[in-house]
Amino acid sequence: MSFQSPTYQLSGTHLVHGDRGPGTEVAPSVSVTSPFRIVSHGDPKGHGAMDPEKHIYSRYSQDVTSRVEQILSKVNHGYAVTYASGLAAVFSALVHFKPKRIAISRGYTGCHGAISTYTKGRFADTPIVGLDDEFQEGDLCWLESPLHPTGESRNIQYYADKIHAVGGKLLVDSTLGPPPLQYPFKWGADCVLHSGIKYFAGHSDLFCGILIVRTEDERKQLWHDRAHMGNIMGSMDSWLLIRSLRTMHLRVSRQSGKWHGTPIVPEGQEYDGIPGGVITKVWHSSLQETDGDGFNPSVQMEGGFNAYFSLLLSKEEYAEKLPHSLEHFHVPATSLGGVESLAQQYIRVDPKENPLLVSLSIGVEEVEDLKNDLRRALVEISKGV
Repeated sequence: MSFQSPTYQLSGTHLVHGDRGPGTEVAPSVSVTSPFRIVSHGDPKGHGAMDPEKHIYSRYSQDVTSRVEQILSKVNHGYAVTYASGLAAVFSALVHFKPKRIAISRGYTGCHGAISTYTKGRFADTPIVGLDDEFQEGDLCWLESPLHPTGESRNIQYYADKIHAVGGKLLVDSTLGPPPLQYPFKWGADCVLHSGIKYFAGHSDLFCGILIVRTEDERKQLWHDRAHMGNIMGSMDSWLLIRSLRTMHLRVSRQSGKWHGTPIVPEGQEYDGIPGGVITKVWHSSLQETDGDGFNPSVQMEGGFNAYFSLLLSKEEYAEKLPHSLEHFHVPATSLGGVESLAQQYIRVDPKENPLLVSLSIGVEEVEDLKNDLRRALVEISKGV
């Protein structure tokens, strides 16, 4: 398959029909076998091929995993490999790139934990530097955009130019900006990471990590590493992911089109039923102003803004109570991106975060119901109810 000069859009046709291969099944069966009978004319080096006669062992490939990777490759305009979890994909990326140093600032706490685990297994030190530090040859720039927990965008093109100038590589964790919202390859990424449990899966019922690279040769390298690391995604999770991908374009567009920030209301005033002095700041890509380098998040987030953002409340008591005062938001939002809206005092995920910060992940519920729920809860906590 070729990805030269791609049209960057999320095709519902590819999501529904992108895995069509041998056989007559419309909905793929769950594959539970570990080994396969080897046929005389088969090819045990099929590298995850769709042809059932090329499968020899599920740790290498099997129908349902190969089908889901075919879809993911098409909709991400690259070559996708799936893993047992998002953090398994993080670790695999580190093994693949073997960075001399890792440049990273803030972001999902789980990625920092996986990086720490990776560096413990190295005989040579792997220094961690900041994104604003000077880069060197052999560095891996680890850029998360949009960013946990604020939902703000980072300038992918800027960091691509910066790291490529010294011969390094750029990995973009685009979990909070899935297709059709954002396409990191368009802005210079060398590798794209997704925690598949979130928007690709969308139903909070599976584990999956995804790495997408630019070439088939890179995919084969990742495939060989995965076969020997043993971190392939399970058959049931692969089957659930195929089911979920059929409606991804409908879910993500609905989720991202719902929210563009919550107004800051001064203390002593009220706006649209929201009491003043409770929310002091709102973070979201749509609220970022164009910076001095001309970065405009709406250009990078060409398919719509992310469905995840954060509120800064004026009192820790408010931040503790708000998630539990909501009726249409589940608690906690440890994971996100599903059809249900979630809320979380983020310090419960990352002890280093501000205890006043509450993150919200928007689902597919009716937007007015969510707004009314949030409005009611803010009134209640402001009155000490």
